Amino acid sequence: MKFNKWTVGLAAAGIVTLPSLTQAVDANMVQTAAASTTLSGYVDVAAQWNLGTGNGNNPIYAYGDGSTKNSQGGTTKADGFSLNVVDLALDKPLDETPWSAGYHAELWFGPDAGTLATSRESAFAIRQAYVALRTPIGNGIDWKIGVFDTIVGYESTSVGNNPNYTRSYGYTVEPTTHEGILGTYKLCDAATLTAGVANTFGPAIGSRKTNSETDKVWMLGMTLTAPKSMGWLADSSMTVGYIDGFSSATVNGNGNVSHFYTGFTLATPVTGLKAGFALDYRHEHDAPNGMADTWVYGLYADYQATEKLSLHLRGEYVDDGAGVTSTDGNDKVRLFELTYTVQYDLWKNVLSRAEVRWDHASNTGQFGSNANLRNAVMFAANVVYKF
Repeated sequence: MKFNKWTVGLAAAGIVTLPSLTQAVDANMVQTAAASTTLSGYVDVAAQWNLGTGNGNNPIYAYGDGSTKNSQGGTTKADGFSLNVVDLALDKPLDETPWSAGYHAELWFGPDAGTLATSRESAFAIRQAYVALRTPIGNGIDWKIGVFDTIVGYESTSVGNNPNYTRSYGYTVEPTTHEGILGTYKLCDAATLTAGVANTFGPAIGSRKTNSETDKVWMLGMTLTAPKSMGWLADSSMTVGYIDGFSSATVNGNGNVSHFYTGFTLATPVTGLKAGFALDYRHEHDAPNGMADTWVYGLYADYQATEKLSLHLRGEYVDDGAGVTSTDGNDKVRLFELTYTVQYDLWKNVLSRAEVRWDHASNTGQFGSNANLRNAVMFAANVVYKF
């Protein structure tokens, strides 16, 4: 470490000491590094009422009332108030330099954390944690190494980024996070390619296939975005993704899963109105014949009525042969789901919304204390403070 002549003179006179100067320099280095790090997060709370079910056999969707059959289920939330999760994230994003580096560390506290932790009873989980790197090959490849979000899906694990409060069945059958390496390459302004490899299909950190050195999960995806030159279609996007490999949490066994996803968000000529479509197909390779496939078709409509008021509608059809969404042990179930959400941003940094959801089982009773009801209706209020 170099010091200028005035610093050396002060040290010789005993006014300052070199160790203290070294500590000051180190402290400045830490402060400089911290200055480029951002802190963000949110607090997610809600209240909901499930009509006429007696809190028994409510619909199985991620972060709802859950089930041991559903690896993305949640704690009981019916007919009461819920602290869902507290999210805390530290970020040092990539800059524009060719060899840029950064990181993302995001932690969850609260009941929903158990869906991402190794134990469902845990109130703490690592939501994401990865080192971000860029290599200047072509247009530049951006890497994530660690734990990162899956590449498929219309909805996000962070509830405030979704149009509705409750999660879709499509999200429920999808993977959530992976532990591995992911590369993203921008082919051009309209097309981005993503590819990666991870330990497992599911979210548990540290999980892997113990009797194989090579069985991993492989993923490949592409996103297309309409350019500004396409008029009212500008910023419309389409994503296609495929994930295949080992899963430690299959419904009918402990083996490989293949998952195909395609979805798009479509701008319309009507100001403030957007439409969306999502298709999820999940195949469990080790399941008995006829019990391996789950299909979920989803439609979305979102309308920004005013600066503060927005309306959101979602409808889904589920053909579930693997029993991922079954409440009574029936491995084959067909479901319809319709969700309507009104969001009004009255307070700064606060997302507040009211929601009504109707689930219908078309081929068998699924809901209620005796699992003999075909219809389930839920009302919910959700408040999220983002910081």
